[in-house]
Amino acid sequence: MRRPTISDLARASGVSVATVDRVLNARHRVREETARRVYDAAQSIGYHAVGLIRQRVFEDLPQYKLAFLLQKPTQQFYQAFAREIETAARSVTTARIQTQIDFPSAATPAAIVEKLKALGARNQAVALVAPDYPAVTAAIEDLKEKGVPVFSLLSDFASGVRTGYIGVNNRKVGRTAAWVIARTARKTGKVACFVGSHRFHGHELREIGFRSYFRENAPDFDVIDTLINLDTPEITHEATLTLLEKHPDLVGLYVCGGGMEGAISAFREEGLGGKIVLVVNELTPDSKAGLADDIVAMAIGTPLPGLCQQLMVLMKDAIENSETAIPGQSFLPFDIYLSENI
Repeated sequence: MRRPTISDLARASGVSVATVDRVLNARHRVREETARRVYDAAQSIGYHAVGLIRQRVFEDLPQYKLAFLLQKPTQQFYQAFAREIETAARSVTTARIQTQIDFPSAATPAAIVEKLKALGARNQAVALVAPDYPAVTAAIEDLKEKGVPVFSLLSDFASGVRTGYIGVNNRKVGRTAAWVIARTARKTGKVACFVGSHRFHGHELREIGFRSYFRENAPDFDVIDTLINLDTPEITHEATLTLLEKHPDLVGLYVCGGGMEGAISAFREEGLGGKIVLVVNELTPDSKAGLADDIVAMAIGTPLPGLCQQLMVLMKDAIENSETAIPGQSFLPFDIYLSENI
């Protein structure tokens, strides 16, 4: 495809070529509304100078440096998360947002703290996905003393120290997974769940919600001991096969955290589609294929676009205003995916 020209940009934004030239070269002031329209059009058609236009449009706005520490860079969910952060940052119209997205070298407290300190030294606010370790809490306390607000994402940690949590209500997620298994299983029997680590507060809350639903509403089901899968597909695959061999009366499985690809592949190998109710988290190419093939009964999704947009507002407000104005917890409604709505 040919490279979009200034005439293409003028046509797409509904203004004259001369107006686009004024935006590009800052020859004369252009109305803010018009300049933003040119910028939006430049993004939509892939105009080569979109970065320059953004600079011209937002040059009078305050600039903020925001850092994001995610997990497992090779996982499709976190790749999508990183893209949505960048998209949300570009959509902010009241400030120029510069983002730094990073990943720890390992899931250990030392690796997370090392990255957290480095990001906090170069940015005005930090948001991260992390397990709840004392060392992480101590690092967040240090950043708080230096005036750097820190937000927990997806799974809460450092309660009372971090500025705020944003994500879904994980206890409700666990209860929803249990509801689906209890309502759709062909018969009563054993049910199981995997968690990545009990250090992830979100995973623990999902497990609590999962168990509490069966205890209160479906006591005929037998919830067996929770299994740890370290959020890895390989461990989940082998553990699922072992689980199936050890418990032939298994009727439901919920993967509370990551590693669902392993459970899906194990179910596919054993031909268990539609026979055992499998519930996973997040809509990825793997879970979508599992839904389409009747391997997965339901995927519970985090609304990443809405989360990232709200996160930009909260981080910006925390920098500009007192932390007391920031809600301690911000819950977003989670998405429900079935084979009929993917």
